[in-house]
Order: sequence, then structure tokens, then C-alpha cells
Amino acid sequence: METMIPILTGLVGIVIGLIGFKAFQQSLDAKRRTEAESQILQSTQNAQREAENVIKEAKIEAKDILFQAKSEIEAKEKEKRGELQAMERKLYQREEAFEKKVSQFDKRDEDLRRKERIIKEKEEVLQQKVATCEQAIKEHRLALEQVAGITADEAKRQLLSEIESEARMDAALLGKRILDEAKEQADREAREIVTRSIQRITRDYVNEATISVVPLANDGMKGRIIGREGRNIRALEAATGVDLIIDETPEAVIVSGFDPLRREVAKIALERLMQDGRIHPTRIEEVVEKVKGELEKLMREEAEKVIFEVGLSDFHPEIVKLLGRLKYRTSYGQNNLYHAREASYICGIMAAELGLDVKLAKRGALLHDIGKVVSHEEEGTHALLGAEIAKKYGESEQIVNAIAAHHEQVEPICPESVLVAAAEALSAARPGARRETLEAYVKRLEKLESLATSYSGVDKAYAIQAGREIRVIIRQGELNDTESFALSRDLAKKIEQELTYPGQIKVTVIRESRYIEFAK
Repeated sequence: METMIPILTGLVGIVIGLIGFKAFQQSLDAKRRTEAESQILQSTQNAQREAENVIKEAKIEAKDILFQAKSEIEAKEKEKRGELQAMERKLYQREEAFEKKVSQFDKRDEDLRRKERIIKEKEEVLQQKVATCEQAIKEHRLALEQVAGITADEAKRQLLSEIESEARMDAALLGKRILDEAKEQADREAREIVTRSIQRITRDYVNEATISVVPLANDGMKGRIIGREGRNIRALEAATGVDLIIDETPEAVIVSGFDPLRREVAKIALERLMQDGRIHPTRIEEVVEKVKGELEKLMREEAEKVIFEVGLSDFHPEIVKLLGRLKYRTSYGQNNLYHAREASYICGIMAAELGLDVKLAKRGALLHDIGKVVSHEEEGTHALLGAEIAKKYGESEQIVNAIAAHHEQVEPICPESVLVAAAEALSAARPGARRETLEAYVKRLEKLESLATSYSGVDKAYAIQAGREIRVIIRQGELNDTESFALSRDLAKKIEQELTYPGQIKVTVIRESRYIEFAK
């Protein structure tokens, strides 16, 4: 028991300690809980205060935003109100202007109505007066018809006929005056251009037509040229295609032939044979062939020289060769190569005066007669043959047209083609350029005079100035000035259609009036 008491006392103490610890722990937990609750309460209060502060700040910020928005709205409203007031003022001003215009229109309308009433009244008065005048005119016309013995329609037709006749006369006179002025102006300008062109060209090259003369050292050379039984002269004529005339002419042999190239070959070959001394058929053939080759080279060199002189280049070799062959071809005694060179000079000068293509004009004029080289071998006119040659060897369309159109066989397509024809005519028609046989010349003059005398009213006609002018004398009293003018134009057109002539022919119609009285 005694041992249990301390144990029990110890257990009681432990229990009491445990109870006390538990009570302490409980009191400690209650204190902690109280502190925690006080902290929670304080945090809650702090949070509430912060929330209240945030709400207050938000309310203040919202009030600021609301105030700013309200201010902006009031400003915009004020601006809109100002704009509306300005528009209202403008509308008011426009309304006032419109009302003024309406009042003006009303006033004008009233004035117009008043004027219209006045005009109607005047029209009525005028109609009455017109009716009165028409009645008076009818009565007057009837009186005039009774006095004149013709009706108004007949008088009108007669008056119109007289007016038409006078108008035709005035129109003819006006046309004549305008045409005369135009011709005078054109002639003056053309003469200036042609004169300047011709003044810068000086050429004179009318050649022999069919013969060449070869001088001999002595008359004994004639026998050697003839040869035994005439074999030498026959061989020379056969090789060259010309006729050798050996007659009583002292120390000279005449080479006759229509082809200048053949005559030149025969002349040079004969001179070389006489210089060499060996004259027999074989030697004649050798010399003739050699001379032909040298002449081909000479013609080509001459063509190149002419091309260089006129300032051109870039020709096909075959064209240069054909151009050189013109050196020994003539037309009415005029050398064709030098004629082409002269036409090229003239055409270039005229093109420069008129502001056209000088190179094109010169080239067309230089090549315009190239068809004459083959005209005796092929069918066709030399103008069209030359155009085919130029086209074949790459010449431009304008050059081909200028060659084909220089005798008006085709229509020109550019001004340079017309200039080529004019330059060709100037070179051929200038005094001394060409010869004309006496028979053809006389026939041309007779034809010219017969064309003029074929018109009624013509008394006499005289061809003067070597056929370059025809003067027509009108019988007195048969034609008036206008009819004489018409006759001159008709005669000029008829001459152009029926005659072939170089240059131009001037037609002068002379009409005179003679009044004779006797004093007694």
C-alpha cells in the first residue's frame, strides 16, 4: 500500500500535470485564436477601408471622366450649334436672294407680258399695213405689166438671164485675173529657181550625129587600110559594125555609123593600126577586141568620175557599168551621160532651193536615162526599162518612180520625181543642147500654126522664137476678151496633147479694136 501511494501520488500528479498542461494548452489556443481573430478582424477592417478608398478613388475618377466627356460633348454641341447657326444664316441669305430673284422674275414676266401685248398690237397694225402694201404692189405690178406689155414672170426670167450673163462675165474676168496673178507669181518664182540653177551650170556638148573623121599621115595609108582586094577594110567593118568611107578627101578617112560606141571603137582601132603599121585581118580583130575592153574600162571610169562630181555614192557595179555606156549614146546630138550629169546638177540645185531631199533628187536625175542603154535591145520605153533596171539593182522606190515618171508615163509619188522631170526638160531644152532636123523642125512649126488657125475667129497665126511661141491674131469684132482668153487656154491644151516639143511653147492671143471715121 505504502508503495502504491507514491505511485498513485505520481499518477495523480501526472494526471494533474496532464490536465493542467491540457488546460494551459487550451488557454494558449484560446489566446492564439483570439489574436488570430483580432488579426483577421483587423485585416478585414483594413480591407474594407482599402476597398472604401478604392471605391472613393474610382468614384472620383469616374466623376473626372464623366466631367471630361460632358465637357467634350458640350464643346462638340457648341461647335455643331455654331455650324447650324452659320448654315441657318446662309440659308436665310439664300432665301432672301431667291426672294429677290423671284420678285425680279415676276417683274420681268410682267414687263414681258406688257411688251408682248404691245408687240401683238404692232403685229396687227403691221399685218394690216402689209396687206395694204401687197394690194398696192399687185395693183402697181398690174399697171407695170400693162405698160411694159410683159408679165412679171417673164420680166423676172429676163432679169435673171441678164444677171446670170453678167455674173458669168464677172466670174470669167475674176478667174482670168486670179489665173494671171497665179501664173505671174508662179512664173516669177520658177524663173528665179530655174535661172539660179542654170546659171550655175555651163555645158556645151552637141556632138556629131553619124560620122567621125580619122586623120591620116598621108594618102598612101588609104591603100594599106583597104588592103588587097579590100580584105582589110572588110575585116575592119565586120569587126566594128561601121562603114569606112575612103574617098578623095585628102589625108582623112570617114567612119560612118549611127552607134557612137561602134564609131569610137573603129576610130581608135584604126588609129592604133596605122601607128603600129601591121594592118591585116587577124591583127585588126585583135586590136578591135583590145579597144573594146579598154573602152569598157574607160566608160566605167567616166561613170565613176561623174558620180563623184555630183557628190553621190553607193551605186551597184552594174548600174555604174550601164551609166558609163551612156557616154557613147546621144539624143539629138546631146551626149546622154553629160546630159544626165547636167540634169543631176540642176535637179540638186532646185531641190536645195525648195527644201527637198537633194541627194534623192540628184540620184534620180543622174539615173533617169539609164534605160537608153538597153532600149535598142529590149521592148519598151527607156523610162520604164530604166525603172526596171533600177529596181533590179536595189534602188529605192522613189528613185524607181522618178525614172519611170520623167516622161509622165506613170504618176509621180514624191516632189523629187517632179523635179527630175523638170531638170531633164531644162537640160534638154536649153539653147544649144540638142539639134533637130530641118524637116522635123519645119513640120512642127507648120503643125503649130495649123492648130491655131483651126479655131473660129482666128485670122492669122505665126510661130516665132524657133517654135517656142505662137502668136494668134483674132479677126476684129468676132471674139471678146473673155473668149480670147478661153481660146488661149484651149489652144495651149491642144498643143500639149497633139505636139511633141522640147521645153514649153508660149501662146499669145492678140485682139485689137479699130474705129475709123472720116472728117468731111
